[in-house]
Amino acid sequence: MNIIRPPYKLVSSLLSGLLFLLAPQIAQAEDAAEALSGPDATPNVLASDADEKQDLLDVNIQERFDASKKKIKEKIGLDFGIDYNALGYVASASPGRYNTGSGSLRFLGTWDLFDRNGPNKGGLVFKFENRHAYSQVAPTAFNAEIGYAGLVSSVFSDQQWRTTHLYWQQKFAGGRGVAYAGFLDVTDYTDVYALASPWTGFSNLAFQTGSGTIGGLPDGAFGGMVGGFLTSNIYASASLADANADATDIGSGFGTFFNDFETFKSVEVGWTSGPERLFIDNFHATFWQIDARSKAGTQDGYGVSFSATKGINDKWLPFVRGGWSHDGGSLYQAALSVGFGYQRLPGRDLLGVGLNWSRPNKNTFGTKLDDQITLEVFQRLQVTEGLQVTPSIQVVKDPALNPQEEVVSLFGMRARLAF
Repeated sequence: MNIIRPPYKLVSSLLSGLLFLLAPQIAQAEDAAEALSGPDATPNVLASDADEKQDLLDVNIQERFDASKKKIKEKIGLDFGIDYNALGYVASASPGRYNTGSGSLRFLGTWDLFDRNGPNKGGLVFKFENRHAYSQVAPTAFNAEIGYAGLVSSVFSDQQWRTTHLYWQQKFAGGRGVAYAGFLDVTDYTDVYALASPWTGFSNLAFQTGSGTIGGLPDGAFGGMVGGFLTSNIYASASLADANADATDIGSGFGTFFNDFETFKSVEVGWTSGPERLFIDNFHATFWQIDARSKAGTQDGYGVSFSATKGINDKWLPFVRGGWSHDGGSLYQAALSVGFGYQRLPGRDLLGVGLNWSRPNKNTFGTKLDDQITLEVFQRLQVTEGLQVTPSIQVVKDPALNPQEEVVSLFGMRARLAF
């Protein structure tokens, strides 16, 4: 069967056209919108950490530190945070190792330098991390130990020091539009929803960006994004970023971008009931394309992802998400995820339940593999104002790379301490 490949030059031209045309259309929007970014984008992490939590022990040991940070922000526009994250898993069965663990120290912040108190703020956004393994194999590589075609964790690695974010964020048109330029994490604005953060939501990539069907997903990637509201309910965004990005060596990013020019591109269109519920009441489609990467040895590819979420009574968040891809180094050719989040009180404990069906990409894994079913359940507990503890379980039925086992379970514990 012949597969019609999209005209890549036309895709690039359309992307450039969107970048040009969005600005005047956004200027006609009626409602202001914050940056079109997900829960793990640096500004949103800082805002979430600043909110008062309904913690179990009613303990706030960082109250003075928070007050000091607030004064600094008011004086010079610098907002920052520090957190430490840890994750460990024990497998019920494995042809390789049975346990894994990793930690990450992160320093993140924003520095408003232009129109600080106005609607068209502009400033630097940064996030520096040290990701380190506790075990011989980090969680991001643990899939090979248990025979799972996927990622049981997308961020807990052994990369050591890395720069995930270092870019300029500029709002425009009275705050109704936003643009990024610099070193980006494409998962901040591509196919996001409220439970997408691997630090505070689901751990398995099947319940995050693209449901495992988007190839590449570079971070620390030189590029740009522009987006905003076309009407009070419809928004759009477009981006282009270096597909060969290396967050552990962003100094090489200019060279790989301008010399190789192998890029990741995305266009997203969505509907929401209002800007304040952007990723709660949300229906969107994301179209992406990635060039062949000579050093990585991956083919060019393209695909589409979709997401539908609807908040119910400010407690329930059911979701239906999925995607399809053609090559591009994606984990899955097709995937579908359903589930829900439940939070009895804002800022309190969070329950997440997700069920995923996936068809592994035979070009990525080198052979045709059986379909997989993955279940993830987590219960996030807000122990103190700054401490979260999240026990979880992942159950994989018919792990594609371990046909000897019908079911493999992972028992996990995640913790996050934020200041």
